[in-house]
Amino acid sequence: MSSIKEYFASVGKGVSSLVKGMQVTGKELVTPKITECYPENRDTLQIADRFRAELTLKYDAEGRHKCIACGICQMNCPNGTIKLTTKMVELPDGKKKRKLDKYMYDLGSCTFCMLCVTTCPQDALEFSNDFEQAVFSRDSLVKQLNYKPEVEDAPKPAAAPAKQPAANASQNNEASKTETN
Repeated sequence: MSSIKEYFASVGKGVSSLVKGMQVTGKELVTPKITECYPENRDTLQIADRFRAELTLKYDAEGRHKCIACGICQMNCPNGTIKLTTKMVELPDGKKKRKLDKYMYDLGSCTFCMLCVTTCPQDALEFSNDFEQAVFSRDSLVKQLNYKPEVEDAPKPAAAPAKQPAANASQNNEASKTETN
């Protein structure tokens, strides 16, 4: 007798489970559908602001990027996605400075963790919102971010050497002696 009770109890649980599943299906059947016609609606497509697609360098209006080639982004990248190549440049005042030569970024191995952006001391990096990154070969995913030719600073005119006050005083004294003679 107990086996018959167990049988009907399990049949009752099965029927109630089926009814709950059919309720969910029925609700989805009557809700309005949203279909994106992707290639046709590129102009009106709304991408979320928080979407991370591709790392880019920030450029100012004059065409200069903010990167100082410190290498913090390269050190913090967990996958080794970022590779910096630097060069030493001599400044007009004789000092040497490290400048960015190539900023290579491998989009194919990026995890979009944003560690490079958050740790950049110059706020020189950001993620773009361009989601169309499909290519036919993985080599096309390796990109050079500093693709714009670097704008050189206008050379500052050299300052005139300051005259020594002692030499000026002796010249003035000699000039006044010759005038009085």
